[in-house]
Amino acid sequence: MRLLLFNLATDIDHPILGFTSKWISALAERVEHIDVITMQAGRIEIPDSVNVYSLGKEKGYSEPRRLVEFYRHLFHILRKGKIDGCFSHMNPLFTNLAAPILKIKGIPIVTWYAHPSLTSTLKLAHHLSDRMVASVATAYPYKLDKLVVIGQGIDTNLFCTNQQNIDNKTPLILCAGRISPVKNHLTLLKATALLRQRWNRQFKVLILGSIPNREGELYFQSLKAITEQLGIGDIVDFKLGVPMLELPQWYQRCVVHINLTPTGFGDKVAWEAMSCGKPCLVANEGFKETLGQYQEELLFRYEDVEDLVKKLMNILTLPTQEQENIGYYLRKQVISRHSLDNLSQNILSLIKQLIACKVN
Repeated sequence: MRLLLFNLATDIDHPILGFTSKWISALAERVEHIDVITMQAGRIEIPDSVNVYSLGKEKGYSEPRRLVEFYRHLFHILRKGKIDGCFSHMNPLFTNLAAPILKIKGIPIVTWYAHPSLTSTLKLAHHLSDRMVASVATAYPYKLDKLVVIGQGIDTNLFCTNQQNIDNKTPLILCAGRISPVKNHLTLLKATALLRQRWNRQFKVLILGSIPNREGELYFQSLKAITEQLGIGDIVDFKLGVPMLELPQWYQRCVVHINLTPTGFGDKVAWEAMSCGKPCLVANEGFKETLGQYQEELLFRYEDVEDLVKKLMNILTLPTQEQENIGYYLRKQVISRHSLDNLSQNILSLIKQLIACKVN
């Protein structure tokens, strides 16, 4: 099979989208060739059977020029050989731009989208795609008639367990993800102040992420100010712009990870932490299936500081062996439901089904 893949950023060091290089590599192990059209490129670590064509955002190309580059690359790819299917990752715009041409050639389109934002661009992509896919059903905001749930695609070999990194004397509470208002760090800061009042033990909180834009920078400055106002500046640290390949060591150092986004997001950092064998407190009901038998202990009410502190203290005060038992259970859940192997197999199986339908 020869695959066409649309991507926003192909860069193993990208703090948000670095994981897509792992996706490309996993797919490349199962197909003859992949051509990737990406909005921007950086450090590329992919197999020789993959060609990457950048639209030049990393070079400062304007939007009109990137549009020209898109069609130049697309027609070049289609001229040089047969394409069997197209996978568009979080890129409904590229789906819409390519769909008229791909449909004429009978090339099925599968578009990944996992975000609560419902736009006219997404609605059109839903109409033009043969199938829409997402990590969990709650992460897709539009009609479910074309939706197939395929898991998140966590590299469980990279995100693995290592209990030797833990400092049990000063437990680390970790919150990873973009520095953005939707991540709801304010609830975590309030919970940290309350936990300090109620729990007579030393602990640290680390907020780890990247700042995506000007809004994120303003938000970050407000978080630092609130941290000082709450009197928790000595126990809360921020670490920005950590590359994907360095993330596992941070998950491995913590005792518990906290994800504060609401239902409607497919927030991969929570699954990454679970894959590293860590209890993960979440406010997103989309994680219920993965939490399995620990739903009651790990799911807290969104923006409810009291509920978060209660469940956080329950985890922190468990014996170490019980914390590890929860973590190992969650890792098994991620391996069975959200592993990269499963995701790549699911994508290709879906495309093969669509090809068979078109032939028949």
